[in-house]
Amino acid sequence: MPRRLFLSSGDLVADRRYGFARDLQMRGDLAAAADLLEQAIELAPHFVSAWFVLGEIRQKLGEREAAIAAFRRARDGDPQDHHGASLHLMQLGAEGLSDMPKAYVQALFDQYAPRFDEALLHDLGYRGPSLLLKAVLSARTAANKPAFFKRGIDLGCGTGLGAAAFAKNVDRFIGIDLSAGMIEQARATGLYADLEVQDMLNGLRVRDDASADLILAADAMVYVCDLASVLAEAGRVLAPGGVVAFTVETHDGEGVVIGDGLRYAHGESYIGAAIEAAGLNLSALQPASTRNEGRVPVPGLVVVASKM
Repeated sequence: MPRRLFLSSGDLVADRRYGFARDLQMRGDLAAAADLLEQAIELAPHFVSAWFVLGEIRQKLGEREAAIAAFRRARDGDPQDHHGASLHLMQLGAEGLSDMPKAYVQALFDQYAPRFDEALLHDLGYRGPSLLLKAVLSARTAANKPAFFKRGIDLGCGTGLGAAAFAKNVDRFIGIDLSAGMIEQARATGLYADLEVQDMLNGLRVRDDASADLILAADAMVYVCDLASVLAEAGRVLAPGGVVAFTVETHDGEGVVIGDGLRYAHGESYIGAAIEAAGLNLSALQPASTRNEGRVPVPGLVVVASKM
């Protein structure tokens, strides 16, 4: 994963203590790291990065209330929430679920972009695009329809791994991603007719009705809480006979939760209801893990739906 986001306090001594605290955190000496962070915060009370890391440490130590207080200070000190403190607050049950802060997603993937493919493919064993391609081919065969699409939209396109997997099946791809760093990497592939820096929902909202034949989202919906809104727009944008295919992480319960990896996990019944509400027909909903964490497959689903 990318290097830790750091926002300077403006106080050199406080910044140094933060750096020493991070070293101690990496070594597993959480109590000493927390002590140094408290010292840094005394020097710079609005030190967002220090409050955020202190929240992580308090959460790791099982000190829930102290963690919540620290994450709130981090979020309140940076309303755009570049560190993603609000996600921890959701995970701790201190706040209700909502979509991820855009600034957090942008910062995360702008840092990640230069080594994204290496980390995802080699470190995490990522296999989302190939699973999606297999599911789409199978669904089209079952429907006795060709698996070739003239106009494709790659939501959360990243560096272009999804478009690469579908290159022989899509005539023209538009890529949409919130990270300018990812868009830069995707542009270098030459796989896209057009690329846009935008979140998925707004990227779809500007498209005309029936203007796409395939909408793809490989490992992107895990950063969206409200899938229903995205799928409703996808249903509008798809031409009759068009297909939407995406992967999600999942869990055994109902609705949506924040997983250990700070990504959303969607229950099967939630996905089915969102697809039905969007006026789409479910073609496939298959258990499949798109990535590993700690060498353990993360539970997931591959979903294919069509517009009649």
